[in-house]
Amino acid sequence: MEEEEEEVLCYLDRVLEEEEEEEEVFEYGDGELDHITPTHRQFKGDIEKGLEMKKLVLSGFLASEEIYINQLEALLLPMRPLKATATTSQPVLTIQQVETIFYKIQDIFEIHKEFYDALLPNIQQWDEKVTVGHLFQKLASQLGVYKAFVDNYKVALETAEKCSQANGQFQKISENLKVKGPKDSKDCTTSVSMEALLYKPIDRVTRSTLVLHDLLKHTPKDHPDFPLLQDALRISQNFLSSINEEIDPRRTAVTTPKGEARQLVKDGFLVEVSESSRKLRHVFLFTDLLLCAKMKKTSVGRHQQYECKWYIPLADLTFQTLDDTDSSPSIQVLPEYEIEEMKIKISVLKSEIQKEKKAPKGQSRVERLRKKMNEQESWLLLHSPTIPFRIHNKHGKSYHFLLSSDYERSEWRESIQKLQKKDLQTCLLSSVELQVLTSSCFKLRTVHNIPVTSNKDDEETPGLYGFLHVIVHSAKGFKESANLYCTLEVDSYGYFVSKAKTRVFRDTTEPHWNEEFEIELEGSLYLRILCYENCYDKSMLNKDDNEIVDKIMGKGQVQLDPQTVQSKNWHMDVIEMNGIKVEFSMKFTSRDLSLKRTPSKKQSGVFGVKINVVTKRERSKVPYIVRQCIEEVEKRGIDEVGIYRISGVATDIQALKITFDTNTKDILVMLSDMDINAIAGTLKLYFRELPEPLLTDRLYPAFMEGIALSDPAAKENCMMHLLRSLPDPNLMTFLPLLEHLKRVAEKEPINKMSLHNLATVFGPTLLRPSESEIAKGQHITSASDIWSHDVMAQVQVLLYYLQHPPISFAELKRNTLYFSTDV
Repeated sequence: MEEEEEEVLCYLDRVLEEEEEEEEVFEYGDGELDHITPTHRQFKGDIEKGLEMKKLVLSGFLASEEIYINQLEALLLPMRPLKATATTSQPVLTIQQVETIFYKIQDIFEIHKEFYDALLPNIQQWDEKVTVGHLFQKLASQLGVYKAFVDNYKVALETAEKCSQANGQFQKISENLKVKGPKDSKDCTTSVSMEALLYKPIDRVTRSTLVLHDLLKHTPKDHPDFPLLQDALRISQNFLSSINEEIDPRRTAVTTPKGEARQLVKDGFLVEVSESSRKLRHVFLFTDLLLCAKMKKTSVGRHQQYECKWYIPLADLTFQTLDDTDSSPSIQVLPEYEIEEMKIKISVLKSEIQKEKKAPKGQSRVERLRKKMNEQESWLLLHSPTIPFRIHNKHGKSYHFLLSSDYERSEWRESIQKLQKKDLQTCLLSSVELQVLTSSCFKLRTVHNIPVTSNKDDEETPGLYGFLHVIVHSAKGFKESANLYCTLEVDSYGYFVSKAKTRVFRDTTEPHWNEEFEIELEGSLYLRILCYENCYDKSMLNKDDNEIVDKIMGKGQVQLDPQTVQSKNWHMDVIEMNGIKVEFSMKFTSRDLSLKRTPSKKQSGVFGVKINVVTKRERSKVPYIVRQCIEEVEKRGIDEVGIYRISGVATDIQALKITFDTNTKDILVMLSDMDINAIAGTLKLYFRELPEPLLTDRLYPAFMEGIALSDPAAKENCMMHLLRSLPDPNLMTFLPLLEHLKRVAEKEPINKMSLHNLATVFGPTLLRPSESEIAKGQHITSASDIWSHDVMAQVQVLLYYLQHPPISFAELKRNTLYFSTDV
């Protein structure tokens, strides 16, 4: 069925090939983009440009008309002998069956052959005087023949299906009709089924209507064609409305050949695990079935189309039960550092795009960069999700999706279960019915593009970069006492990421958490809060690491409006979810403000105080705060999933900060009782607030140069020399921290923190220059450019040392490698 449609594309490519210079974009009436190549980049004026575009529209339509006529001709070819044998002693079909199946095909063929023959010379002799409006007006006036065809369409399909089942000879004919290719085509014929060809007239009027939209767009209002094309469009649209095949993309219902009213309830892009690999699918939930489709590859001049991969009637759909563990397919989960590296590449591309936009002739390069960024963001979208969502049909076949958020999984499950409460019957679709439904998905869909920033308009908000401070206060509306907690999610690079989790508030209907979190934003537009009931027996379940088994009590989402959250004051809000209300507050700090290394005014504390001052005062080699936090994390946090990555409660971190600064005697007791993520957060905060980075401002340029060296021996000499060049307190603090992070990474199978993950978390913290260095203009970063070239290098520096064999202070000092002492 696809081959003959490909001929349209090949023919159109040949029509345009001779004139191809540079790609131009032109928009169809339904909002989709087709790529057309004009004769010249610069047109002399709007009129000439309009005429040129009009000719290109007509050339493409003419090519598709030739294919359509050949398809109709292929239908007529068996009709004549079938009609002739109907009156013999051995008929294949009765005369009534022939007339039912091929009803009005001859008339439609003659209408379009006449139209094609009249349009062709106008295109061949194209100039500003050519008029075609009268041809389209005449074509539209003959749509009554199509009305008769559509009214008979259902009966024609049913008759053809019954005849195929009853007569093997007709079945062979109907499954293998030969369609001629265009005149210039190398392939003479393609084989197509009768069912597929009988659908072509249904589709043709819609395509013709879209072309009328485009012709009007590129026809001056004072041109003689304009009123005629307007009239043709009016007639066509009225006709489409009358047969319930309107082209409005907001339409949410489709009528199947069996006359069923089927509503689209929900659709979206999901990652399916198929044949042990990840595939991006567009999933459509209708009132009676779930349909999984993929977007077909399209070429120049062609509209996007969907191909159905599978469907399940909702009456036959069941979810994976918690104790069903034998059907989970093996799927490779990429190391997180690969995901982070791709984020870095995308951010670098974003920066380059912004620079090129300001350049005098940067537009063509912008498009190339956008295309590259789209590819990388699509890769990220495909490989990031890890939360499983499984469904079965009644025959026990499983389908496995991966989602990035429990929020989405809950939404899909709830939407399906709500529909399943109705009295549903199993619906089995014929191949034609399935084809009609899949074709309708293009018009019905509510999600048009995969959620990547390269698909957004420049005018759209780029999202927030920096730190969002959120206090989760309390919740009410629970009917029974339960053990309750909340998780916080924000969107990042097109998908949502879980960023923080409150404590479990036990056996209550009104939990009061009053916990503050600091969440890093990477172009985020939304904050989500999910409220869970804690499940105690989940340790008994042999589930995937990313399977969340706690029960979702409610979920909600708020938009991060820059005007609201960027004020200095806290903004209080309430999310309502399934009768539950969660009260929270938030405020935002931009990245350029949040990352400042501001020296403390009180030199008696440890935060914001130079490391040599602290160690001298304490008479220690390594600051007490570093030793105690490392010890506590290794004692009870080394197996914690996401240790150093998951945010601790901000109020706990602040309490620990004050305790360490005032050097109270309660530190050890407080550490033993404190949530481990808060302790990890306190250690990160200490290094982040040092007035100069642990690896020093003075050596920063040399670290950047050293990590960029290609020769391994030269890099080794340089990187070791730089360590020896650090002040003793800095080096003696850095080395135990290094060994601690290596021990954390040894538990990666449990805590999911690789060396690269840890380098990503700590690299900028240990190396990011202080304000005085940034002010010199040496290391410029913008608020929206999180993963700048500098940050990439900072991560790589720390990763180099993490991957290095053990380094001892004594060995470094004894080592007499010859290297310039001028750093």
